[in-house]
Amino acid sequence: MDSLRILIIGAGAIGCFVGGRLASAGHAVTLVGRARTTAALQTRGLALYAADGAVERVPSVNAVASVQEAFPGTYDIAVLAVKSYDTATVLDEMASAEAGPPPAILSLQNGVGNEEEIAARFGPQQVLAGTITAPVEVREPGVVQVTKPTFAIGLAEFRGDGEDAGSSSLSSLLSLLSSQFTTAGLPAKVYDDANGMKWSKLLMNMIGNATSAILAEPPGVTFADPRIADLEIDALREALRVMAAAGIRPLNVEKYPLRALAPLLRWCPRPLLRTALHRVVGGARGGKMPSLYLDLASGKRGSEVAWYNGAIVRKGVEVGVETPVNRLLTETVRQLAAEPQLRAGWRGDFEQLAAAAGEEAGS
Repeated sequence: MDSLRILIIGAGAIGCFVGGRLASAGHAVTLVGRARTTAALQTRGLALYAADGAVERVPSVNAVASVQEAFPGTYDIAVLAVKSYDTATVLDEMASAEAGPPPAILSLQNGVGNEEEIAARFGPQQVLAGTITAPVEVREPGVVQVTKPTFAIGLAEFRGDGEDAGSSSLSSLLSLLSSQFTTAGLPAKVYDDANGMKWSKLLMNMIGNATSAILAEPPGVTFADPRIADLEIDALREALRVMAAAGIRPLNVEKYPLRALAPLLRWCPRPLLRTALHRVVGGARGGKMPSLYLDLASGKRGSEVAWYNGAIVRKGVEVGVETPVNRLLTETVRQLAAEPQLRAGWRGDFEQLAAAAGEEAGS
């Protein structure tokens, strides 16, 4: 197959970046986005800015404003690039728009739980798991900026309970996608373990995310406070204990050696970890605010915290591991999303968050 027919649902930073690269490589790409973004894409096409400032213009992307508009259409793969709290709505729209079975679905979403939700609706034989580490931002509708030169895509078969490795009919499509993504300038790696891949990416996404959202301070500031650094260490250690109890192995993702780092994160003395996390997380993100904060600041009622820290809490219940810190972070971010008038009371109050974590741990 020389080219693929690809439906990308979610014309944000990731959707436009992936869709633009694939369209430039000759694939037939349809992007589903909000009306403003769709209008910009239809009028001006897509502009991709590289980290060095070079711009690539992609006029050949088909843009529509709803899933219904994308059908009837025949696609080899549908890629979900929406926020996790929009997954259920998108699946409803796909189910109502499609007369027959949908195409195979690749989730390029952050967090844990989207693939399970897709599988529950359409069956595990329709689902591919994905991760992406591309640091991209939307300058304006239809204009995407890559902020760092290195990025990678992870791909894996999502297998339902009891489904053996290699039994899925998606194996050949997975291999094809990996090849075509890489050829399009989207370096892709196939993993044997979808759970390990997704949970390893979760470890990366959760660090400095919920605490910054609650305190409205960037990770470079929050990690400088030993109380918040300790809270982050506790949240990570809860996640690693849950993964160990569930038999989920940390994997190396792109340049991040999480398999080797996991034992250090669990057992390294706190003073050393505080210093290391402050240097690594603060240095990498600086004053940039993470995704959970950006959703709160934009006034969105939804939050992906349920697929980040909340996923750890849910799995902890399944495997019998207590997760008080992740439960506190999940509940607090969800409350701030539902009641934005409370955000001012948490802003910069490190002592309040540390005290709440202490109370939660002691309850």
